[in-house]
Amino acid sequence: MAENEKTTAAAVEETKEETKEETKAEAKNEAAEKEKEKADLSKKLGLDEEGLTAQGRENEALEAALEEEMDDDDAGDLIFDDARESVPLTAANVSFKKNAAGLVSMTLKHEDGTVEEFERIVPVRCFPITSPNEFISIREPDTAQQTRGNEIGIIRYITDITEEDQTLINQELETRYFLPEILKVRSVKEKFGFYYWDSETTAGDIVFVVNNPFSNIRSLEDGSIYITDTEGNRFMIPDPKKLDTASFRKIEIYL
Repeated sequence: MAENEKTTAAAVEETKEETKEETKAEAKNEAAEKEKEKADLSKKLGLDEEGLTAQGRENEALEAALEEEMDDDDAGDLIFDDARESVPLTAANVSFKKNAAGLVSMTLKHEDGTVEEFERIVPVRCFPITSPNEFISIREPDTAQQTRGNEIGIIRYITDITEEDQTLINQELETRYFLPEILKVRSVKEKFGFYYWDSETTAGDIVFVVNNPFSNIRSLEDGSIYITDTEGNRFMIPDPKKLDTASFRKIEIYL
C-alpha cells in the first residue's frame, strides 16, 4: 500500500511539473506571437526601432535642433553652420512677395547698397514652441546637393517686418508647423504599445498614433500640452482642464 502511495505521489508531482512546463511554453509562445504582431504592425506603419516613421524621425531631429537653448538672445549672436553670413532682417532691408509659382521670394538690401534677390525662401522657427513669433530664420531651400539650405538672415521679432510681409511669412510658417488644437478626445486605445487617439480637432476628426506617450506628450510651464505622433505631426491642448470631463479623464494619466 505504501509503495502504491509513493508511486501515485510521484506521478502527481510529475504531472505538476509537466503542467508547469506546458504553461511556460504557452506563455512563451503567446509572448512571441505578440512580439510578431507588434513587429508586423510597426512594419505596416513604417516605423523604425524607436517607433517613428522616416518623416517623424526627420521632424524630431529638426525640432531638437531648432529648440536647442542658446546663451544669448541677440539675433546677431545666433550661430548656424552656414556658408554665408547671417544678417538681421527688418522692414528697412528686406521685403517679401509671392512669385509667379506661388512661392515666397525675397529682396534683401545690404548695407553697401547692393541688392540680392531670392526666388524662393524658407522661414523656420528657431523656437517653434516656446517663442513662435521670435527668431524666425529665413533660409534658402534645401537641395539634393545641399541637404540644408543656407541661412540668409534672422527676423528677431515677427513685428520687425511690415504687416504685409508678416502675413506672407506667417502663412508659410502655418503650413510648415501644422499644429491642430484638440477639442475633444473620443477614445485612446492601446494596441501592442501604440496608442490610437480618436480626436476632434480644429482640423477636423483625426485618428493619430502615439508611441510611448510619456515621451511624446509634453507639458509646458503655461499648462499647455503638445503631442507628437508617429508621423511627426504635432497636436496641442492649450488648457487640458478646459476639455470636457470625459476627454480629460482619458488623457489625465499621461499628464
